[in-house]
Amino acid sequence: MISTLSSPWSWLRRALPGMALGVALGAFAQVPASTPGDSLADIGPLTQRWLDDALQRVQAGGSALRMEVVVGTLDPRLRLAPCARVEPYLPAGARLWGRTRLGLRCVEGQVQWNVFLPVTIKAWGPAWVLAGNVQSGKVLTAADAVQDEVDWAAESAAVLANQESWVGQVASRQLLAGQALRQSMVRPPELFRAGAQVRVVAQGAGYVITSAGQALSSGAAGQAVRVRMDNGRIISGTVSEDGAVEVAL
Repeated sequence: MISTLSSPWSWLRRALPGMALGVALGAFAQVPASTPGDSLADIGPLTQRWLDDALQRVQAGGSALRMEVVVGTLDPRLRLAPCARVEPYLPAGARLWGRTRLGLRCVEGQVQWNVFLPVTIKAWGPAWVLAGNVQSGKVLTAADAVQDEVDWAAESAAVLANQESWVGQVASRQLLAGQALRQSMVRPPELFRAGAQVRVVAQGAGYVITSAGQALSSGAAGQAVRVRMDNGRIISGTVSEDGAVEVAL
């Protein structure tokens, strides 16, 4: 079974529960109501400090990843009205992982405005990095990768942090040296091909029936396949680790 990083952005939601719901965070920003240009100039540093503080709290709570935030810039042509308090929020469909954006809206000012600030959240941690190129279809061995620190949030696919998650798996495409192994790069090895005779195990309450049939597709452990039985009936089952097709009755 492949282990993955579950809910990769939940760390920040737990640290900042109000943010995902758009709840006001008064401690975040007190932008001086002076000239119009000041609001735009202050947003970047204020956002950086706010996110840095959030990450420090997460790491103090025992996070295994070393978090880093890179705050982008707004279009310098924007002219934002002075604002006494800016409230951050997470836009619908956005998540605080990798390249994303943070919504900022003026909630105390003569003119209320709303802008989106580009943000990149990096999550540095141990991973397995390919030592050389790997051809598609090759079975991976322990010699194919070495441990290194990578940005888990650089791609959407989950990092395979444990060696047992990828050793014995098959490269799903051509892989290049220096790539961190991720879930989308590997697949279980095929245990049989379409047309092969397979053992079918049907199990019910207090009994087990074993028979044979012809696989209608290739199969790997954990996959759902269809099998044509000797009487012509087609059944569906799940491939076990030993290559049998298990059918629940």
